Amino acid sequence: MPYTANKPGSAPTADQLRARIPGWGADADPADRPAVPREQPGIQTGAHWEIPEDQGGRGGREKSIEHARLTPVFGTAQPLRGLAGRVRRYAYETYSEGQTAHWLLLMLGDRIDSTTAHMKSLFTRRPDDPIAKSGILGERGHRSISSRFGRGRTDLKHAWLDPVLVLGPWVIAGTLVIMLGRAIVRPAARRRGVRG
Repeated sequence: MPYTANKPGSAPTADQLRARIPGWGADADPADRPAVPREQPGIQTGAHWEIPEDQGGRGGREKSIEHARLTPVFGTAQPLRGLAGRVRRYAYETYSEGQTAHWLLLMLGDRIDSTTAHMKSLFTRRPDDPIAKSGILGERGHRSISSRFGRGRTDLKHAWLDPVLVLGPWVIAGTLVIMLGRAIVRPAARRRGVRG
């Protein structure tokens, strides 16, 4: 109903609503609530605890500042480590989950973690393949060029940025490896030249 100069009628009473809408206010009266018998104190649930026993290894787990304690059970598969772990821990210890800074720091921790993993892969026998990870090879034979234009695709707005995000860390890592190699090789070559 649009706003008018005349005040609309008063809100209907609970009895009027109950008569007009079947089931209205079923949760208001405990007699009408199907779960109420299970909610009463003294019901035997079979639980042998008031609060579950705490899982071991609680030290060092991150916990939001909103909560007084860590949940009784928690995951331990991905412990915090390195610079990314320090960033994540700082996010949990400093900012509430309702603050943007908390989530931005967690995303920064993820970016640091993925960049570190990419850089570590450069020193393995099978480094990551940035072309395959970009998804470009998956578009072969699926009209990759013609499907982009004239169809109103929204991803065209950021398509230019995708190669930068996918290949950027590789370019940075490669540059750092070359600079590190030069820093090691040049002094050794100078020392050999001085001795000769």
